[in-house]
Amino acid sequence: MRLWLFGIAGLTLVAASAGPLFFIDTQAEAQVPQSISARDKADGAKAHPQLLAEFGGLYEGTQAAYLTRIGQSVAAQSGLANSPQEFTISLLNSPVNNAFAIPGGYVYITRQLMALMNNEAELASVLGHEVGHVAARHSAKRNSRATRAGLGAVLATVLGGVLLGDSGARLGQELGSAIAQRYVLSYSRTQEYEADDLGVIYLTRAGYDPIAASTMLASLAAQTSLDTRRAGRSDKPLPEWASTHPDPGSRVVRARQKVVTMAPNARTVNRDAFVAMLNGMLYDDDPEQGLVDGNLFRHPELRLSFSAPAGFVLNNAPDAVTITGAGGKAQFSGARYDGDMDAYVRRVLRDIGGEQSTLGNSMVRRTSVNGLPVAYAVARASTNSGWVDVTVYAYEFGPKSAYHMVSMTPVGSQVFRALFDSVRRLSDAEVAAIRPRRIEIVTVRANDTIQSLSSRMAYSDFQQERFRVLNGLAENEPLRVGQKVKIVTLARAIIG
Repeated sequence: MRLWLFGIAGLTLVAASAGPLFFIDTQAEAQVPQSISARDKADGAKAHPQLLAEFGGLYEGTQAAYLTRIGQSVAAQSGLANSPQEFTISLLNSPVNNAFAIPGGYVYITRQLMALMNNEAELASVLGHEVGHVAARHSAKRNSRATRAGLGAVLATVLGGVLLGDSGARLGQELGSAIAQRYVLSYSRTQEYEADDLGVIYLTRAGYDPIAASTMLASLAAQTSLDTRRAGRSDKPLPEWASTHPDPGSRVVRARQKVVTMAPNARTVNRDAFVAMLNGMLYDDDPEQGLVDGNLFRHPELRLSFSAPAGFVLNNAPDAVTITGAGGKAQFSGARYDGDMDAYVRRVLRDIGGEQSTLGNSMVRRTSVNGLPVAYAVARASTNSGWVDVTVYAYEFGPKSAYHMVSMTPVGSQVFRALFDSVRRLSDAEVAAIRPRRIEIVTVRANDTIQSLSSRMAYSDFQQERFRVLNGLAENEPLRVGQKVKIVTLARAIIG
């Protein structure tokens, strides 16, 4: 978490793609894409900085130049521009698996998704799909619909499995940004299939092995399954990149079936060079945005920490940290602070409910938590699923520094009391001990095994499962001597 203002309205306007899903048919050759228009270029240029802010900014490592080179090469196969340099290919400093595109030739991939890939052809397959969205002007078409519908029609959140209606739209904006993005960022199946068709043409024109589309899907499906197990859930939630699409496992099979009908120009994979390029890349959270470790969140620059209750999952984003579970949803963020804690709490409540809401009139009380001055209020709000409690806890960290928790729960619930009471300052020693995670590339030796290499992963749980998913290894697939593999290790301490 680095940015402290909610920016989901910007995403509504740009209507970015939900990410990498691939090809269905190779008969799209007859479709001639239109060149990128001056209007699309202007729209993309305006939205670009908003998206960078929303997704953690640019990642400036050597991997960014690699991505730009491959991305522009694949994009050039579309015929949309006179020069590959007309496409802006960005590597985002985000710890989520995602990729998307917006009008004007702007294509984005997160570093977390790039780390999940295991060869250059997989990277090219994702890029080809996203360029397909640009060629078909899907973002522009969807943006027009979203603008007509209005923000309130697309912002929503879920409480106990019930979708909030119009009365809960602003609550959704404050507490449901991840879910709101799913509504805003999703394409129709028809549009996804169209991007699939175009993407595979660009992939094969660039000379890459089309099987990479299916192996990339398989890795994404495996990562989703692992995330579900780690969270202790019995359901199978859809990731951001698959919110309205066919089951990823089914698409793996379908993609493999299509490969046999193709006659690609070449079969370039370029595995070793690609994997070696990932060495040293930041993985999971960026310390500048705070780090999640299990149910614990720590922010070395803000020098604060808190922990989620058992059964709840932390999700760190550039603008906020969300805490979700069966009993409710909470969010940690910050806002402008002028020294008046009561006014701070009321302003947060007004931002949630809107200017016409009475939420901002709630009684504000004072207490202290772990030595921090605290102001808090509980307000009732009506939704189409009934009444809920909206609670704001604000913590003063200095004369001009304050942060807050916002939660929405069933009336009378105390499920987040432990969360509110867990916020505290980090000591100098605790800050110095925080170490980010990075990708390290190792070459398999004769005595190496899955167990020995995965034991070096910087996690206390699911080490072997994480290792296999990260390296695209099937459950019983062995290692080969000389093979380059990825492990996640702890970098040097941030301070000291």
